[in-house]
Amino acid sequence: QVNEQYIFCTCGTRVNVLEISTGKIVHSIDQYKRIGVFSTSLLCVPSQLLVTASRALLLKQWDWRQAQCTRSWKAIHMVPVASMTFDSTSTLLATGGCDGTIKIWDVVKQYCTHNLKGSSGVVHLVEFHPDINRLQLFSSSLDCGIRLWDLRSSECICVLQSHYSAVTSLSFSADGDTMVSSGRDKICTVWDLQTRKPKRTVPVYEAVEGVVLLPESKDFSEIEVKSKDLHFITAGSKGLALTMHNFALFCSILTSPITTSNTMSKHMLDTFQNVKLIIIYTVPPLSLMWQFVGYSDEVLDVKFLGKNDSHIVVATNSCQLKVFELQTNSCQILYGHTDTVLSLDVFKKGSLFASCAKDRSVRVWQMDADSGQVHCVARGSSHTNAVGSITCSRMTASFIVSGSQDCTVKVWDLPADLSTTGTDVYELTVRATEKAHDKDVNSVAVSPNDKLLASGSQDRTAKLWSLAGEGSLSLLGVFRGHRRGVWAVCFSPVDQVLATSSADGTTKLWGLQDFSCLKTFEGHDASVLKVIFVSRGTQLLTSGSDGLVKLWTIKTNECVKTLDAHQDKVWGLHNSRKDDKMVTGSADSNITVWEDVTEVELAEEQAKQEDQILKQQELSNLLHEKKYFKALGLAISLDQPHTVLTVIKAIRQGAENQELLEKTLLKLRLDQKESLLRFCVVWNTNARNCLDAQAVLQVLLTHVPPEELLQYQGARTHLEGLIPYTERHMQRIGRLLQASMFLNYMWQKMRVAGAPHWSK
Repeated sequence: QVNEQYIFCTCGTRVNVLEISTGKIVHSIDQYKRIGVFSTSLLCVPSQLLVTASRALLLKQWDWRQAQCTRSWKAIHMVPVASMTFDSTSTLLATGGCDGTIKIWDVVKQYCTHNLKGSSGVVHLVEFHPDINRLQLFSSSLDCGIRLWDLRSSECICVLQSHYSAVTSLSFSADGDTMVSSGRDKICTVWDLQTRKPKRTVPVYEAVEGVVLLPESKDFSEIEVKSKDLHFITAGSKGLALTMHNFALFCSILTSPITTSNTMSKHMLDTFQNVKLIIIYTVPPLSLMWQFVGYSDEVLDVKFLGKNDSHIVVATNSCQLKVFELQTNSCQILYGHTDTVLSLDVFKKGSLFASCAKDRSVRVWQMDADSGQVHCVARGSSHTNAVGSITCSRMTASFIVSGSQDCTVKVWDLPADLSTTGTDVYELTVRATEKAHDKDVNSVAVSPNDKLLASGSQDRTAKLWSLAGEGSLSLLGVFRGHRRGVWAVCFSPVDQVLATSSADGTTKLWGLQDFSCLKTFEGHDASVLKVIFVSRGTQLLTSGSDGLVKLWTIKTNECVKTLDAHQDKVWGLHNSRKDDKMVTGSADSNITVWEDVTEVELAEEQAKQEDQILKQQELSNLLHEKKYFKALGLAISLDQPHTVLTVIKAIRQGAENQELLEKTLLKLRLDQKESLLRFCVVWNTNARNCLDAQAVLQVLLTHVPPEELLQYQGARTHLEGLIPYTERHMQRIGRLLQASMFLNYMWQKMRVAGAPHWSK
């Protein structure tokens, strides 16, 4: 971290800088596209530099704010670097290699100060003693011992033996006389660095990945720390407990939910799990502040959630649901389903949503309006196979409908007020069950008035059902026409129309009165997985297996926009309640939030047109007042060759046209002359305008040095384009001159032949 504002993460070949307050990547460093980043270390004080080590045995020092490499040098190690750390003054850098050696670098004077040999195998941990005056370095390798190096003599003073597996973390007391080490052998050892003997061994009963000593000067009474003894926090491999220990009393005094642990900086504790999850806790009171999820696996569905669509809920290839806050990217992980969650839907108010999964169950979840926390309030399980689709009632939160691979559709009743159930999970009851199709039910949708239900199936049909009857579903009609399975169904919010999308690559609109196909939209090269109505029912959005999202205008059957931001199947597609945003989720693990900028673009275009009109009027006024220099500058700024030509013609109309033209052109800036040369190429292609183009060229070629002309952007190309048309104009003028001389000769001869003879 840097001042507890940023987190640095390695991601593939990149180092991403994550801003904690917003959850956004503010900087990304990627200079190892072929060789890959192997390990990183951050220099926080005073320069805030980043040092990375690569598999190419190079160390690079970065100005990470500018994403610029300020220095690179060979690591000297024979094999890649496995661990790195800085001392407390940020002047010494220690690198532990896979070759069993440790190098220490002076990053200020830029040279290697120590080469420490003697470790067995990969040096996976290096740590300086916090008191720089002691000049001590601790390291650990495959022999599970902790080596203490004296940097004055470059010798190993002793090997601290206590652990029987890899040592994962070291933490030091404020006075520097006590050290705590953690290991995957499920113990932590407290060391007296004066005697270099273990004080105590504390069993933790899980493989420990990180240990942090609490500062002695702070008050941690909120988390039951009442004595002045040293306390430490460990986080382990089970992903279930963050435990705090008082090693003076040899007991565990607090357990709190967490995933895993790494380090604590002042009041924050960061936890990492396979570079997929980052959790930040405050200490005290040891409460969760932020939780960031990096890798989402295959995204199967995504929906907007919360007041003003402040969150999104995501179903991935997992039994857990993820709820992201869009402003900060902070994530909640919801536990409840025991197999992969397949589909989601949100009720009208946005604080209540439903999910279904392969575990044959459906669940209803509620978001607290104040805290934003989500918990399960109801569940139901009576399907005999995976539940692949779910939909909620549109008007009131009174029921949900599920469709399953057991070919049935079920209607589940919800209690009037789910919030009254408290912490208990309400057991849902089935109002109606119907064998709806001959194959898997892929999609279900409820009409805006809650009276109709549509279902789409792998049997290539969609069906319309009445929800009005008590205890049963009544079939109203069947929509036939797709050549392959129907992936999605959706009711229009304004018309008596149903939209369906299919694996045959088409999207169809059907009339609810006669079940006839009204329109067919073709454009996707693969299965169309989702379809929704947008723009108050006048347009459709579709997503497909080709990774594309297409926007269709229903009236014209025209695809007006294709959005290409995904590399795999786009399973999730949902629009916000205000119809100004949409979110897509894909099998490529990416979730993209889109904003409708149609009105913004129209406003910008209108403002641009108004600005053009004002400039044209100003140009006309300048020409009328014969302020040619200002008029020419304004015309060039409009980037309109014809308008500039009009100004040039106006200048050349005067009696002293060439002198005035020369005086005006030479006042122009360099960039304006560049534009003028570019315009001359265009004018010179037309015989009507060639004289004006040649007049401008004469001024430029006469008064502008060739060296300056060649510095103009694209000057060589422009001059090459001028030559053939200029030669053609010269040939035409030459032929015209010859013809005029012949006419003059004939005229003279005619006058002589027709002259009168005077007699004397």
